[in-house]
Amino acid sequence: MTETKRRYSYAADIPEYDDVDVLVVGGGPSGLSAAVAAARLGVKVRLVERYGFLGGNLTAGLVGPCMTSYSLDGSQQLIRGIYEEFVHRMMALGGAMHPSTIPAGSAYCGFIVYGHDKVTPFEPEAAKVVAQRMCVEAGVDLLLHTMAVDAIVDHEAGNPRVLGVVCAGKGGLKAARSRVVVDCSADGDVAHFAGVHTRHGRDSDGLAQPQTLFFRVQNVDDQVVEDYVRSHPDDYRPFASIVAKATAEGRFPAPRRGIGLYKTMEPGVWRINTGRVLRRNGADAQELTLAEMEGREQTVALLDFFRNNLPGFENVELRDTATQIGVRETRRIEGDYELTLEDLRSGRAFDDVVALCGYPLDIHDPTGSGGGTGGDAPATANAYQIPYRVMVPRHHEGLLVSGRAVSATHEALSAIRVMPPCFALGQAAGVGAALSIGNRASPRHVDYADLRRELLAQGAYLG
Repeated sequence: MTETKRRYSYAADIPEYDDVDVLVVGGGPSGLSAAVAAARLGVKVRLVERYGFLGGNLTAGLVGPCMTSYSLDGSQQLIRGIYEEFVHRMMALGGAMHPSTIPAGSAYCGFIVYGHDKVTPFEPEAAKVVAQRMCVEAGVDLLLHTMAVDAIVDHEAGNPRVLGVVCAGKGGLKAARSRVVVDCSADGDVAHFAGVHTRHGRDSDGLAQPQTLFFRVQNVDDQVVEDYVRSHPDDYRPFASIVAKATAEGRFPAPRRGIGLYKTMEPGVWRINTGRVLRRNGADAQELTLAEMEGREQTVALLDFFRNNLPGFENVELRDTATQIGVRETRRIEGDYELTLEDLRSGRAFDDVVALCGYPLDIHDPTGSGGGTGGDAPATANAYQIPYRVMVPRHHEGLLVSGRAVSATHEALSAIRVMPPCFALGQAAGVGAALSIGNRASPRHVDYADLRRELLAQGAYLG
């Protein structure tokens, strides 16, 4: 029996916030970078964030370390600018280590070699403070505890033009209008509300990469863990042989082939990236609810397994779980250019390059335990380029989309969805948005020579 869903028409007069030049939706790596970059060019910027703090996956997701900002071989730092400043400011608080000091295969990068040279260990609380300070110092108007729930769109002339968003916060619904909107919601929410065409997951079945609830543990015997992992070099991932035996016996509580674990700066404390929730849509509230619930149950079961099976974890305790489950993939916009696997493999040069990256393909199997970096995944170039056009919706004006909702194939997104390239793309989106204000043009028509000049002035590296 098919249930008929009721629909309601709803109309309300809602107040407006003061207009701004640039409205950034989402305060994760891409959003905070976009807001700071735009504000530093003298335009009026507002940043809307659903939590009471900034950082996104840096903080609410407990995701860490930041994957590599270097070339694949670790020889050259590719992502600099606001990301590099962010790292140095966390270091000044004792809350980060510079990636240049973290070699591949170390405990800080989960003992992984391929694609994990020069990662950035950091502490989430330092990230919260630094993100807030950088925004405040740049003059960004912060609006926390607020979500965008609809887009304000003008359909009257030519291409649809995004004029702002409808926000929901503690005061109810309000309109936030701007001359340019930068969608850094990670899920392409504003683009979706505005009617931008989006794709979801892989082409074959629409399934996106699985979700993982990060958590941190304490009372780990660091030396025992390191000694065990070093003495088992044939394990695909740390403790893989133990996991394989338990999986065969039906005792392992998550579809994984090893233990994803990353040493933190605090002795005995590790980040755990081992849970895996399959076949859930991270852009749907009901699906996301089920994913959160499953992720927390996996955490409880994994802790019990760790105590009883993993050397060095006999006395482990839960430090905390993430505020939200880590979502690797949801919507991807249809942009003026779609980044492809071949672009990453060939290192294709783009006339409108705004970021370089060296992180490899990292596709977690949407239906099982396989995937990740290395393995049978196609190799990428040592460094590859990302063009500005992946952030420009094909038919909508007044809107840029940054972060993991950019225009890319399922395969290409798996490499550029991690935090350093999101910082780089956010900085480019912020500069592009600010320049379009000064030029009285849509972000689509920003002169690339101007964009490149300002990015370089802000410390970005463009090859």
